[in-house]
Amino acid sequence: MAERELTMAAAISEGIAQEMERDENVFVMGEDVAKYGGIFGATGGLLDQFGAERVMDTPISETAFIGAATGAAAEGMRPIVELMFVDFFGVCMDQIYNHMAKNTYMSGGNVRLPLVLTTAIGGGYNDAAQHSQCLYSLFAHTPGLKIVVPSNAYDAKGLMIQAIRDDNPVMYFFHKGIMGLPWMAYFKGSTNMVPEDPYTVPFGKANIVREGSDVTLVTLSQMVQKSLIAANNLSKEGISVEVIDLRTLVPLDRYTVLESLKKTGRLCIADEDYKSFGLSGEISAIAAENLDRLELKSPVKRLAVPDVPIPYSRPLEQSVIPQVDHISSCIRSMQ
Repeated sequence: MAERELTMAAAISEGIAQEMERDENVFVMGEDVAKYGGIFGATGGLLDQFGAERVMDTPISETAFIGAATGAAAEGMRPIVELMFVDFFGVCMDQIYNHMAKNTYMSGGNVRLPLVLTTAIGGGYNDAAQHSQCLYSLFAHTPGLKIVVPSNAYDAKGLMIQAIRDDNPVMYFFHKGIMGLPWMAYFKGSTNMVPEDPYTVPFGKANIVREGSDVTLVTLSQMVQKSLIAANNLSKEGISVEVIDLRTLVPLDRYTVLESLKKTGRLCIADEDYKSFGLSGEISAIAAENLDRLELKSPVKRLAVPDVPIPYSRPLEQSVIPQVDHISSCIRSMQ
C-alpha cells in the first residue's frame, strides 16, 4: 500500500473524501466547511470534489444544523457535521446530549444514528477562555456517544473512516495545534506517513507509541507529541518511559493501561482537559480498582489543566496547559 506524508488536516479530509466516494449517503455540513474548507482545514477540497449538495455551509445556528444532521442520520444518511469549536457546545447541548446520544435508546434500538460530529479543541495560541478548551471528558461522561481523539495523521484518517462507518453517533475531536496548519505553530510529530488507500483504526485500542520500563505515561491528542519529546529527553537521564496514546475515550482501552502498569509500577497521566472530574481521574481510578493485581512503586501523578479558565496571556496560558518540561519534572519526581 503506497504511503506519503500528510498533515492531520489533510488526512482527515482525505478520509472523508474516500468515504463520500464509497457511499453516496455521506455528506458534510457546518460553519465554513465548504468554501473555506473548515477553519482548521478538516474539509479542505471537498466542495470542489463533491459540490454544494453534499458539502454545505450552514448559518451560525449550531442547534439547527446539529439537529438537522441528527434527523438526517435517523432517515438513513451518514452526516458529518462540524461544530467549529468545542467551546460552542453550550448552544446546542440539547441536540447532542438528549437527541444524538439518546434517540437510539429511546426508540428501543429501532432508530440508528450513524452521525459524526467533528470539533476543534485545545489551546496554545492565545485564543482565551472561550476558544481554547478540550472538554472531551464531559462528553465521555454521556452514555450513547463514542469519543475519538487522534494524535497524528495516520490515526486521524483511520479513525475518521471508522467513525463514518459506525452506526452509532461519534464525536471526533481534533486539536488545532497538531493539524499542520501553515499559519499556526504545531508539533510536527503529528504529520506522518499515511496510506493512500482507505483503512480503519479500531475504536477502543490504545497505541503504545513508545515502549518503556520505568513509568507508564497515559495521554492523548496533542499531549502525545509533548509526551514523546519528554520521554526522549528523559531517556538520556536513564529513565525509560512507556507512552500510551489512548486514541479513543469511549470505548476506553483499560487492558493496555493495566498491562503496562504491571510492567512499570508507576503511572502518570498527561491531559489537556480540566483536572477535576476528568480523564486523569478516570485513569487513576482504573489503577486504584486493580491494586489487587498491581504493585505500584509510587503514587499516581496527574498533569492536567487546573480549574481555571484558559488565560489569554501567553505566559499564563503556557503555565496552565501541561508542557514538555512539566511532564519531565513530574516523571523525575516519581523515581
